[in-house]
Amino acid sequence: MEVNLISTFAEFKELKNIDRPTMMSVLEDIFRTQLIKMYGSADNFDIIINIDKGDLEIWRNREVVEKVEDPNTQISLEEVHKIDPSYEVGEDFPEEVKLSDFGRRGILNLRQNLQGRIADIEKANLYNKYKDRIHEILVGEVYQVWKKEVLVMDEDGNELVLPKSEQIPSDYFKKGETVKAVIESVEMRNNTPVITLSRTSPAFLERLFEQEVPEIFDGLITIKKVVRIPGDRAKVAVESYDERIDPVGACVGVKGSRIHSIVRELRNENIDIINWTSNTQLLIQRALSPAKISSMSIDEETKHIRVNLSPSEVSLAIGKGGSNIKLAGQLAGYEIDVFRDSEGGEEEEDVMLDEFNDEIEQWIIDALKGIGCDTAKSVLALPVEEICHRADLDEETVVEVQKILKAEFEQ
Repeated sequence: MEVNLISTFAEFKELKNIDRPTMMSVLEDIFRTQLIKMYGSADNFDIIINIDKGDLEIWRNREVVEKVEDPNTQISLEEVHKIDPSYEVGEDFPEEVKLSDFGRRGILNLRQNLQGRIADIEKANLYNKYKDRIHEILVGEVYQVWKKEVLVMDEDGNELVLPKSEQIPSDYFKKGETVKAVIESVEMRNNTPVITLSRTSPAFLERLFEQEVPEIFDGLITIKKVVRIPGDRAKVAVESYDERIDPVGACVGVKGSRIHSIVRELRNENIDIINWTSNTQLLIQRALSPAKISSMSIDEETKHIRVNLSPSEVSLAIGKGGSNIKLAGQLAGYEIDVFRDSEGGEEEEDVMLDEFNDEIEQWIIDALKGIGCDTAKSVLALPVEEICHRADLDEETVVEVQKILKAEFEQ
């Protein structure tokens, strides 16, 4: 029984990577707790533990008296003389407590208490290890793949979680693979630390740029803002504090060498790198590239930007699935409304889609707005097939919507 218990202590120390002073303190504490259960008090016990050698000694000290009033702290002279006749009244008599004195139930309690205390220490250590590392990049190994999340192990064998919602849509993992992500959150749930990873966070893209572009890591180039549609498209605004450094060129690298490795990690996510400017109009022009803007007006109160483009530029500005215009708006912090110029160069009157909610169902309007078509003419400017593909609507619905919109202008 004693050998098994000592081997258990050594096993915990090695497997759980707990420092020697902490382990000593935990062991002494659980033994004192058990002694209190057995004797009512443990103040008169000396516990000597040597984890490295596997030594354990427990000594019970009692005062030698003529008449015993407290059996836990006192022992009669008559009883002592049966063991050692040299003791006199008033002296302390030390007596070793063997592990067998604890009994089988007591030993089981010791093991359970030890496991509980070690588990608590592990949880605290794991939480403290990661609590100040939010948005740091981490490389781990895929340990288990489930439908809603992936379990990732760090270098110390700690379990981290990569939820499905934090994975790039085209991510596919197998057990044993290496995965790279950022630490998105660290929180305690039911007294257990939960470390959540993310590959969809804008911070993940930032950290990848820091790894691949030395000028960003050294602070010569600053990432001002990152907006993403994970796995589809991203826009990164950068600024250089050194006029001799082209921030966009530095991020792209020679023949795209730097940006290519980032794109591969993000499952071929298209990345637009933009020179940052505090001039909102210029920032929008750069963000909507390659589309060329005819004119622009900004409403600071409603945070809307009205952008006029020639019919041939509308689809370029909107982008596939409305991604380009959506990200451009997020980058500038405005809602962008696209208007199509007439053939003669003068602007035709347009009507917002929301004005048609009595004739067109709201979910259809929302689907059209989701691809950047906020106005009637922006819908009419696109072919039926393109709208069907982008907005995931059937052809009959799109044809009917365009018929309603055309009727408005004919009137």
